[in-house]
Amino acid sequence: MNILSLQSHVVYGHVGNSAAVFALQRLGAEVWPVHTVQLSNHTGYPTARGRAFDGTLIRDLVRGLIERDTLALCDGVLSGYVGSAEIGAAVLDAAGEVKRANPRALYCCDPVIGDTDGSYVTTDIAEFMRSRAVPAADILTPNHFELDFLSRRQTRTLAAALAAIQMLRALGPRAVLVTSLVTDETPPDAIDLVVCDAAGSHRLRTPNLPLAAHGAGDVIAALFLLHYLRTGSAAEALSNATSAVFGVLKRTAAAGAGEMLLVESQEELVNPTEIFRPEPL
Repeated sequence: MNILSLQSHVVYGHVGNSAAVFALQRLGAEVWPVHTVQLSNHTGYPTARGRAFDGTLIRDLVRGLIERDTLALCDGVLSGYVGSAEIGAAVLDAAGEVKRANPRALYCCDPVIGDTDGSYVTTDIAEFMRSRAVPAADILTPNHFELDFLSRRQTRTLAAALAAIQMLRALGPRAVLVTSLVTDETPPDAIDLVVCDAAGSHRLRTPNLPLAAHGAGDVIAALFLLHYLRTGSAAEALSNATSAVFGVLKRTAAAGAGEMLLVESQEELVNPTEIFRPEPL
């Protein structure tokens, strides 16, 4: 399994490619990482050094892959934080090149826009995600905040969330996975994930762990893509990805660590301590 992963990279910690690449490799996938930005650390810290790259560099790197005749071997494309709308356009071009070389390849877009605290990208990036990235994606993995933004809805109930998901699916994605979903039906000590595809809708509920899980969404998106490619089942991919990430986060919370203990907890990626099963909706 070969996956082209285009997203952010940090020197310290585990977000973007610094999270997804290791997790995918630990599960036996070959990963071709292309960094959209490179920072010293994630932006939740008081300072973060580094810079965004540009669309020309992204296209040049992909052109090098084309010259090696590798894109026909690519099974999936994964994208996350893009840094600018220009970089986002280059990412979509890369996904298009892969799908032309291998029509069976899937493009998974994690539409990184913001979280419960609000948006942390510029307006042009947010609008790019809504108008161009969503229709291009085969798999979309927004969090609750991003679901509401992309659908232009407020989804306080499960029924409203399902309606918003189906609206996004109608724009192009065959599968939509919503992470960190909290509706009126979600217990205070829990967190929900919902996935919808042609086979139906499923909800998976886990305990809500007491930590700021920077990078968890990046790992879930990566593992969901990998397991979906391997199994063809969104429900099974949701179970495998969530169980693995929950195990990593539980160990991180128990250690009181400020960064996700991805390497230390790597066995959870392969053999999760707890298996969570989704329920059909």
